[in-house]
Amino acid sequence: MAEIFLGVDCGTQGLKCLALDGRTGAVLAGASRKYDVLPGLPPGHSEQDPAVWIEALEGALGEVLARVERGAVRALAVSGQQHGFVPLDGEGRVIRPAKLWNDTSTAGECREILERLGGRERFLALTGNGLPPGFTASKILWLKKHEPENYARLAAVLLPHDYLNFYLTGTLAMEPGDASGTALMDIRTGSWAQEVLDAIDPALAEKLPPLLEPGSFVGEVLPEKAELLGLPAGVKVATGGGDNMMGALGTGNVLPGRVTASLGTSGTIYAFSETPVVDPRGEIAAFRDSTGGFLPLGCTMNVTVTTELARGLLGMDHAALEEAARSVPPGAGGVLVLPWFTGERTPDLPGARGAVLGLRPDNFTPSHLARAALEGATLGLGYVLERMKSLGIEPAEIRLTGGGSRSALWREICAGVFGVPVVRPVEEEGAALGAALQALWAFRGGKRKDLPALADRIVRLDPSTRVEPDPSWKEAYGARKEEFTLWVEKLGPFYK
Repeated sequence: MAEIFLGVDCGTQGLKCLALDGRTGAVLAGASRKYDVLPGLPPGHSEQDPAVWIEALEGALGEVLARVERGAVRALAVSGQQHGFVPLDGEGRVIRPAKLWNDTSTAGECREILERLGGRERFLALTGNGLPPGFTASKILWLKKHEPENYARLAAVLLPHDYLNFYLTGTLAMEPGDASGTALMDIRTGSWAQEVLDAIDPALAEKLPPLLEPGSFVGEVLPEKAELLGLPAGVKVATGGGDNMMGALGTGNVLPGRVTASLGTSGTIYAFSETPVVDPRGEIAAFRDSTGGFLPLGCTMNVTVTTELARGLLGMDHAALEEAARSVPPGAGGVLVLPWFTGERTPDLPGARGAVLGLRPDNFTPSHLARAALEGATLGLGYVLERMKSLGIEPAEIRLTGGGSRSALWREICAGVFGVPVVRPVEEEGAALGAALQALWAFRGGKRKDLPALADRIVRLDPSTRVEPDPSWKEAYGARKEEFTLWVEKLGPFYK
């Protein structure tokens, strides 16, 4: 009989579920459900009712189970959007909608917490991280200040994936990876930073669930939930983790030298490390992963944002944009796009704006602008990678995910800018696959030493997408990276 492991990924725009055959490594079925943020909120606010996650889970899971041998399901795990704040009362009921990772309404609370603790450097010393508005800590203080009647009911602080675990098992728990994105933890020790908790509320520690070890289980699916979902009795629920942590697992990013880069609306680069990686400038987030290691991560805000704006301006579809860009040599004839159209997170320039530089009569063409848009978005990620290298990360291979990675030219540009080979995994739903892989790993004993071989068996790479850096492009992209960094240094003080 097959042994099936389910992976669930609860994102900002929808929920995905897949079934993994633990013996063959094949993905047997997948399904998804879409939802949106709550409409009509003030600028800067981004919230969701956790009830939509439950509805999506029940629908997507039911669709997957209808296509596999239900009795063979052994375990599942949940990946969830990081940093969201799900407040529960003493009866386990959601008090109010969850404030999400992209909610920036708590910028004032961030400043207040930093002031109480002596500034950014002091906060960095306590936690290993900075305190951007997206992280969870400031959302808790926001609730305390702006909705005191709701805060008075607060009994448990959960993250989105923790809430789905609670729905399935009835157990309140967190795990180190997703918890490290709250800005409440000292990531070096894996324990809560008590001074930070006290700066928000001296009683906050009582509202934080216990932390479970990676490779362990939260519990079993409750009998009534198993019956509702169509699961057999006794299905175990592994700890799960944040979407970046599960995305690392789902791309096989479990050994030093492996790096994952996502080319989506925004972009992320993250790497496995056996030791903590703390950036004294706070540009690289110092996260733990969900396997017992660490996951230094950098995020940029404008990847396909940039290319979609270029497509709209030039009136091109994706194929036409790529064809036009391919007709221009690396470096786009001196045209440089600074891709900060919606502000930027790395470098920390929230007030930044995009720019097109280096225009001359001979390069002011649609093709040059198309190439510069692709290169500009990639140079932003390259800036993140160079910062990670300065902190000791040595990439040997970068695994590309996200919609942009489907472009052959964009993969070539990534290899040129990053300076290392790039390749795409076969399975595009990396976070859902990572969750299923974690469930399988936990079911097999959850020992760290067993994980790399298991990940290499499950995570399959598409050899047709592998690109080695073109040596003839090195000079052009070296100059581009230097110019990009120079503009960061020149414009940074202005935008701050």
